[in-house]
Amino acid sequence: MTLTAVLVLAAGTYLFRLAGPLLRDRVRLPAGADDLLTRSATVMLVALVATSSLTKGQGFAGWALPIGVLVGGLAAWRRAPFVVVVLLAALTTAGLRLVGL
Repeated sequence: MTLTAVLVLAAGTYLFRLAGPLLRDRVRLPAGADDLLTRSATVMLVALVATSSLTKGQGFAGWALPIGVLVGGLAAWRRAPFVVVVLLAALTTAGLRLVGL
């Protein structure tokens, strides 16, 4: 049963991803819908970051993790290389946890 579910999900995912290139020239969205899709992708990403950086299990993750994510976000906004962004976020979080925050 599990293998069947995995195969169906894999096939559905593949077909869904294949639909984009196949329908690109056939389907035209209004400008408002295109803008809404762009904004909704940004909102989803922000919600994912907020959820994963503010919670751990069922409770608050503490202040070190959100501050580390904020430092990484600022570094990414300033166009730092990806390795630098990850290292800054990790070192900030680890340093704050080390001092007891």
